[in-house]
Amino acid sequence: MHAIIEDSGTQIQVSAGDVIDIDPRDLGDGDDSGKTITFDRVLLVGDEATDGPSTIGAPYVDGATVTAEILDRIRGEKLDVIKFKRRKGYRVKQGHRQPYLRVRVTGING
Repeated sequence: MHAIIEDSGTQIQVSAGDVIDIDPRDLGDGDDSGKTITFDRVLLVGDEATDGPSTIGAPYVDGATVTAEILDRIRGEKLDVIKFKRRKGYRVKQGHRQPYLRVRVTGING
């Protein structure tokens, strides 16, 4: 089974066992690893094994959910933000690392 889910405005194609990085969310206090998260905005559900027809939502598939287990909170690679104005002596360099939530897809229902 595979599915296309929508999370924070991005569409992600997932299968059972995939490890993906999503935008972080507040799940309460303490350690998040081992908790489960459910995605209910599923755009498409298909079965690779039987090559049967895919279920396409309008915009979402009714009753379809994707469950995932939270592995860790991580930070992405460093990006350099550089501002520069010629002939003015103005240069600013700033770094940025985006936080992510790493999850493993455990099941696709629907």
